[in-house]
Amino acid sequence: MKISDTIETVLRQKAVNRILSVSPGQTVRQALELMAEHDVGALMVMEDNRLVGILSERDYARKGILKGHHSEATLVREIMSSHVFSTTADHTVEDCMNLMTQKHFRHLPVVRGNEMVGIISIGDLVKWVIKGHEHTIESLTEYITGNYPS
Repeated sequence: MKISDTIETVLRQKAVNRILSVSPGQTVRQALELMAEHDVGALMVMEDNRLVGILSERDYARKGILKGHHSEATLVREIMSSHVFSTTADHTVEDCMNLMTQKHFRHLPVVRGNEMVGIISIGDLVKWVIKGHEHTIESLTEYITGNYPS
C-alpha cells in the first residue's frame, strides 16, 4: 500500500465500491436523504448515464443553506458542482492526492472511457497511505526485534 499504487488497486480493496447518484431534476432533500442513508458526503449527478455534476454536503451548505434555499424546493441542478474532475484507474494514489489537494475537493469519480467505474474520496486515499505506513512500521519492528512471523 504505497502512494505509487494505482487507483484500480484502491478500488479493488475498498470495502464498498458503489456509485450513488441522483438526477439533476431531483430535489436537494431527496439527495440529502440518500447521503444520510448511505453515510456519504457526496453524490454523482447523472443524466442519461452521463456524469454531469457532483452534489456534496459542502455544495448544500454554501449554495443552499447560506443562500436561503430550502431543500424541498431546490433542485440538485441549482446547487451542484457542474465542473467535475475525474481520474482513471491507471492513475496513482499520489496523482489523485495531488489533484484533490491542489483543486480543493474531496471526491473524485473514476472513469474508464465514458463509463464511471467508481469514486474515491480523500479519506480513502489517506487510509490507503496510513495502512502502508503501518505495514512498514510493523515490518521494521519485526526486523529490529528479530520477531519474524513464523
